[in-house]
Amino acid sequence: MPEIALLIFFMALVTFLPRVIPVLLLSRRSLPEPVERWLSYVPAAVLAALLAPSLFATSGELNLAFSENPAFWVSIPVFAIAFFTRNLFITVLSGMFLIAIFRQLFLF
Repeated sequence: MPEIALLIFFMALVTFLPRVIPVLLLSRRSLPEPVERWLSYVPAAVLAALLAPSLFATSGELNLAFSENPAFWVSIPVFAIAFFTRNLFITVLSGMFLIAIFRQLFLF
């Protein structure tokens, strides 16, 4: 049992340190404008990297067939809704509604 507790402690430490060290080192400094501008694109890049495989390659290969990849086809109007409303709640609700309607209409 002590080995498991020690393992959990070190796993927590390895998770915690990469998050806290930059905060401690950079909290009192201001970053140059080009660096701040570059960092502003990181959330969108991470989101795209997480979404792209599930939208384009559901079974490990590129698949845009209407009947086999409903998430891709539903994501198109959902992205438009997100762009025009800029409201996360409306975007999530519309995505849930559209995928439910799509699955009911086409019996997936």
